This record gives sequence, C-alpha cells and structure tokens, in this order.
Amino acid sequence: MLDRLAELPFWQAFAALFVIVMARSNATYWLGRGAVAGWKRYRGAHGELTRRAEALLRSLGPFAVTLSYLTIGIQTAVHLTAGVMRMPLRFYLPAAVVGSAAWAVLYATIGLAVVQAWIAAEAGSWWGVALLAALLVVGLSTWAVRRRRTLPDASPDPDPDLSSPDPGSDPGADPRPDPQARTRS
Repeated sequence: MLDRLAELPFWQAFAALFVIVMARSNATYWLGRGAVAGWKRYRGAHGELTRRAEALLRSLGPFAVTLSYLTIGIQTAVHLTAGVMRMPLRFYLPAAVVGSAAWAVLYATIGLAVVQAWIAAEAGSWWGVALLAALLVVGLSTWAVRRRRTLPDASPDPDPDLSSPDPGSDPGADPRPDPQARTRS
C-alpha cells in the first residue's frame, strides 16, 4: 500500500493519508468516550503514558491533540484520553483536523521518502543505504542528548575553599577576599 501511496501525486497522497489518520484518531477518541469502564484497567497497564497524556490535555487542551500528531508514542494515548475526559467535539474536531493535515503533509513528503529509501536500500541502492544511515545517526544522537539531559548531574563539587568559610570565621562574613586589603598594608 505504501508503494501505491508513494507513486501518487502529492495531493492524492495527502488526501488518502488525511482520511486514514482522521478515521484512526476519531475512532480512538470515540473508543475513549465509550470505554470509561475499561479505562481504569488500561490506565493501570500504561500508567506513565496515560499520566503524560492527561497532563498534556489538562495543560494544553486542544493544542495537545494537534501536537500529538507530531509525536511518536503518545498520539494514541492523547486521543484515547481526550475521549475518556470527554473533551467537547467543538474543541476536539478542529484540533484533529489541523493535526491530521500536518501529519498528512509530513508523511506525504518526508515519510514516504523514508519508506522509498528503505525499499531502495533493500534493493541494493547506495543512496537508500546512505539516507537510512543518516537517519540512524540523527535518531541515535537525539536519543543520546535526551538521555544525557535526564541523567542526574554528576559534576564535581565547586572549589571547597570558596564554598565554605573557615571554621573559625564569621559565618555571615563575605568569603571573597577584600580588594582593599592589599592597599592598606
């Protein structure tokens, strides 16, 4: 199917992808609206993911729905949570339309190009292999940077002579040297 989408003109690929993602996200929303009883079981199994989705919806409202289309891993949780939280359709649908359009544009251009590169790599084209290698480097670099940011700071303590005064000195005194002290003697 992706091969057929990649061969279509942009506007046809966009329209097909838009319809697919609107159907998927709205089905997920309506499942959330109707499945409040099962939500507690789902939430228990996917606690962190649903907490993140709820926090996004509470803080960003409909903008969280729109932004979820540009993420990987939380999109379904946001739409399901929007349904469970009974986000009004007058807010959900416009956000879903804008997000679906952005998603369809991305996948009709960049997304399908990646799929074509993958197929070319499988067929033995060096251009496809190079593109996949570049995407792998970008992905691993992004992962490493994000991981480094979430690790606790392991930097050494600052110079102990500047951070704590001498035991016999006045604790309220300024620990920095007095610039006037050299000129007085």
